[in-house]
Amino acid sequence: MGKGRLEAFSDGVLAIIITIMVLELKVPHGTELATLKELTPVFLSYVLSFVYIGIYWNNHHHMLHASHRVTGAMLWANLHLLFWLSLVPFTTGWMGENHFAPLPSALYGVVLLLAAVAYFILQQTIIASQGPDSVLKKAVGSDWKGKVSPAIYAVAIPMSFWSPWVAQALYVTVALIWLVPDRRIEHVLAAKG
Repeated sequence: MGKGRLEAFSDGVLAIIITIMVLELKVPHGTELATLKELTPVFLSYVLSFVYIGIYWNNHHHMLHASHRVTGAMLWANLHLLFWLSLVPFTTGWMGENHFAPLPSALYGVVLLLAAVAYFILQQTIIASQGPDSVLKKAVGSDWKGKVSPAIYAVAIPMSFWSPWVAQALYVTVALIWLVPDRRIEHVLAAKG
């Protein structure tokens, strides 16, 4: 199977995830600026999750760009990642509607952690299928971002019960780490081409 079909399916699922999240933003009743203030937690959780989905979309694109074939194991690993990402709208909505309460904030972190694990599994599956000299293997290198992110999530999840705002700051920190697109793959592909 060509990778185009996998990319198109993944792009479609991620677009639906973003659409579901934006539909959770309810139009306020009233025309005063104060009516928007009530939506601040919902909007902030939406922005954070939108950034996360954008980060996954961008890095997923780069990762697949470095592959030249798709295997059955890659398809399942990709579905595993999409499963966890499909839970982001639920946890985003629950967290925002409850003003970043401890349990919703912790569950949000659990979903982010499991999505990070699923991404790592997909990355390793691609590397295994492309061979020891694969472009992705060369590009990933020590993968400090991939190692630091789950560790930060693991701290943020229990932190949600002590200080949800500290947990949110940690979630934002991971997003900021990944916000700049991963140029390692682009550099390796450019050097190879």
